[in-house]
Amino acid sequence: MSAQRADIYQALGDPARLTMVERLGEHGPMTTLKLVEGLGMTRQAATKHLVVLENVGLVSSTVRGREVIRELRLEVLDEAAAWLSDRAKQWDRKLDALKTFLEG
Repeated sequence: MSAQRADIYQALGDPARLTMVERLGEHGPMTTLKLVEGLGMTRQAATKHLVVLENVGLVSSTVRGREVIRELRLEVLDEAAAWLSDRAKQWDRKLDALKTFLEG
């Protein structure tokens, strides 16, 4: 597994960051304040989490006046999901072959 892919999964492993990604996926681009609403964290803590997501390419940001708009980069998430799907298919084939072998 490439280091970049591992970084993506590690970033998604944090519950707060995963919630942010889910919100962006469901609601589209939004301000940092709106994104972290109800998460019980400071804007500074939220920014630290968002920097992690940006560093692995999952989130991009655009400055509009005094606000920072965060947006999910679906192509990066899709690429990670495709890799996982390919691994699952490989394991399914291996398990099917083992089952066939054991059943004789």
